[in-house]
Amino acid sequence: MKFGVNVWVWTAPITTDELKKLAPKVADMGFEYIEIGLESIDDLDHDEGAAIIADYGLGVSTCAAVGEDRDLIHPDPAIRANGNDYMRQAIVATQTLGGTNLVGPIYSAVGRTWQMTAEERARDTDLLVATLTDLSAYAADHGVTLCVEPLNRFETSFINLASQAIEVVDRVDHPACQILLDTFHMNIEEKSIGDAIRAAGPRLKHVHSCGSDRGSPGSGTIDWDEVATALRDVNYDGPVVIESFTTKVKSIAKAAAIWRPLAPTQDALAVDGLKFLKQLL
Repeated sequence: MKFGVNVWVWTAPITTDELKKLAPKVADMGFEYIEIGLESIDDLDHDEGAAIIADYGLGVSTCAAVGEDRDLIHPDPAIRANGNDYMRQAIVATQTLGGTNLVGPIYSAVGRTWQMTAEERARDTDLLVATLTDLSAYAADHGVTLCVEPLNRFETSFINLASQAIEVVDRVDHPACQILLDTFHMNIEEKSIGDAIRAAGPRLKHVHSCGSDRGSPGSGTIDWDEVATALRDVNYDGPVVIESFTTKVKSIAKAAAIWRPLAPTQDALAVDGLKFLKQLL
């Protein structure tokens, strides 16, 4: 496995100047991957970013920021079109940065929750499958894999469970459309984190890790031995990325409901989490 950290632990949006500071820090901490949040496609010079990341021997993945104007299953076709355009730009950005995994809730705006009838859910699922089928073909042309992430019930009402992501990915049936599972979201939604990981099986191409309170991996109430056993059961060998947030970044903090510090420092959150994950996995 390769261990990484998302830049959202420290800052957002990530700019070229910020990356120049963070890349050496992340490498010095012992991480092998850096994950770039793509709030805006133009925040970072992707060619220069690729050179910076390569200079420190880091792998890279990217995380989509799906806001209310990028919702791929929104009733408004203009919003859906904007989301599709954003995803295509994000795919190109991922390729340019040197990454292969573009991850996140690639379906609906984070924070949008709504009641659905069975018929409405089926309609929206059909729409998402059609959209991801097109996007997966585009991603494959750029050497990128889309990894669909279930979120907890407070951040979406659409895909909360590994089983729901599996349904979508299996219907898309394209090697460039796979799954990301996050320990934080699974701890809220799944009956068994281990069973969710095993159900995803070979579809699992990316893992986000943090504590039950969004703090450092190893803290909180998550059964980490269950996580480790399940990852071994499915022979997982992909990135394991620490994803957390800071209260200093107001837009991300509000979306993720981060109202207080989750570790003595953000550096400690990353370093302690990496030490724990290396021992565990």
